[in-house]
Amino acid sequence: MVTILFHSTIFGPIHSRRLGSSLGVNLSPNDGKVCSFDCVYCEAGYNSQGAGTTGLPRREDVSRELDAKLKSMIEAGEHLDVITFSGNGEPTLHPQFAEIIDDTIALRDKYFPQVKISVLCNSTRLGDESVVAALRKVDNNILKLDSAITSTMRLIDQPASPSFTSEGVIEQIAQFAGQCVVQTMFLRGEHDGKIIDNTTPEEVEALIKAYKRISPRQVMIYSIDRKTPEQKLEKVSREELEAIASQMCREGINVTVS
Repeated sequence: MVTILFHSTIFGPIHSRRLGSSLGVNLSPNDGKVCSFDCVYCEAGYNSQGAGTTGLPRREDVSRELDAKLKSMIEAGEHLDVITFSGNGEPTLHPQFAEIIDDTIALRDKYFPQVKISVLCNSTRLGDESVVAALRKVDNNILKLDSAITSTMRLIDQPASPSFTSEGVIEQIAQFAGQCVVQTMFLRGEHDGKIIDNTTPEEVEALIKAYKRISPRQVMIYSIDRKTPEQKLEKVSREELEAIASQMCREGINVTVS
């Protein structure tokens, strides 16, 4: 099984094809994965690998390590575009996510006031008021919606909650409207003998309807770029992504391909 884990709480900077020079913040264990999704395309591998032994990082340790890294970067004259919460699972699962966001904003303002703060979020915790309030504070609240059709979403993302639906999460994402970016992974393939394809006309039309309901600031569409735990997946070509984006643009949606 493919497993690419970040073995530290603060990592990078790395070059992100969507965000630029990105300093990562991993609120999951450094030797395992904790996520409310089990996506077939996740570069960190499946949840079955376990949560490891290190546990979730403490709030004070995240702040201390981020402070030290930002200080060293500013002293070295290094360039930075964004501080990004991602890593080995879903960052909003951390019980002190909201407080860590506040700490990060204060440190960003101290060292790199021009830098953006981004959260890559799988949208499963949008029923928690503290999570929603924290996501409203960041510059790039990037929320996942891989399919507007529940059966397809469940096949791709494999949410832990049996009650999690596309219809429900679309309404939760819509509360952010222009304060959010929606991110959609397009792919084809097979998992557990079932066909995966969220590029069909039915899927694209359902996504367009969902995007219109949400009214996000931006939609990011992309496809597989690294090895995946499910071996029977196919990357959607740039040309096809551009064609899907053109269809969305004609419907008034601000969409980028990466």
